[in-house]
Amino acid sequence: MNTDGEVPISWWECEPRRLARDQREVAELFPELTWCAEGAGRWEGRLPRWPFNRPEPAGMAELVGQEGMPVRVQYGHAYPMVPPAIFPLDPEPELAEYRQHRFHVLGNGSLCLLQDCSTWTGRQSVIELLLKAVGWRVEYALLKSGVVESMTINGIVNDASRDHLVRQALEQLSAGGGQP
Repeated sequence: MNTDGEVPISWWECEPRRLARDQREVAELFPELTWCAEGAGRWEGRLPRWPFNRPEPAGMAELVGQEGMPVRVQYGHAYPMVPPAIFPLDPEPELAEYRQHRFHVLGNGSLCLLQDCSTWTGRQSVIELLLKAVGWRVEYALLKSGVVESMTINGIVNDASRDHLVRQALEQLSAGGGQP
């Protein structure tokens, strides 16, 4: 309720076709996410480990776990003009990693998945961001293992150039006694 006693209307009440599109697309590719219509709305649940259109690299389950990353996808009232924020819940980036370009984590702990504000026009699908979040999980594990010094600019959704590093990351972690 605002100071005039009016209850604000959320984006999903104003744009029911966009909400239906998001719900349909998310259900098709990310069935473990559940819509919550509180406030501006959010998705909660688990992303798949490897939804990309190429074979999963050997050792991926050992590196990132059998199950995919749990996330909270938080919409704002300005959606779809402003993209939703995706918060990784496990692993959670360390506070020291916030705002570091090489980790692609914003100051509030959400993932930095767009190169700049103009990349999102409001017409794109939330699916694009969710796929990038899955790629972030893989690159985060590679970065934490020490086989790369930073994440890629464009992510790994359509780029297999880092797939071969999964095995190398496992070997490095095994030699150092670390955990992915």
